[in-house]
Amino acid sequence: MSTFVVFDLEFTSWAGALEQDWSAPGQLREIVQIGALRLGEDCSVVEEYEALVRPVANPRLSAYFTELTGIDQAAVDRDGLPAARALGDFLEFCQGQSVLSYGNDMVVLGENAGWARARGEELRSGFLGAGFLNIRPWLNAVAPVTAPVNVGRLWHVLGLPRPAVAGQEHSALFDCHSLAAALGHLRATGTALPEGCF
Repeated sequence: MSTFVVFDLEFTSWAGALEQDWSAPGQLREIVQIGALRLGEDCSVVEEYEALVRPVANPRLSAYFTELTGIDQAAVDRDGLPAARALGDFLEFCQGQSVLSYGNDMVVLGENAGWARARGEELRSGFLGAGFLNIRPWLNAVAPVTAPVNVGRLWHVLGLPRPAVAGQEHSALFDCHSLAAALGHLRATGTALPEGCF
């Protein structure tokens, strides 16, 4: 069976950081949560990956981030993995697959991999074994109603049932289920996924 991966990231943020493109001193987009789903050709879930990650430059989460994502400091301190391990595990999950995100999350992955390597940490898997694709331009073109919303709201604007998983919008794995629901809906209504997804 052919499969592909969809993924989403939650990374450190502060009030106004998005509007300022994280340009304030010390505002790095450090990954705090990785969510991914391996999907079959019909967009059904075959396997899940989820990890919390301990940020290094900004180890204390902002109140803004916690309110947005529901991820609190205690969870990251207790369950967070070192960045290199989480990135390596995720990249291993993606090996040999097309890997889709609703936005340029692969840029944030690259930034975090670079910072880990600069700290002397080794990633046990690399980017070359996976093909990353920002699916957002295609999705917005075939379903224009999706253009103004983030990934966690795709199910809603397409009139689909809320994904039956724990979490909320801005929880990486929930957002992956929202994207999977959108892709499955489009596929079921006759829209072929872009070339290279399988």
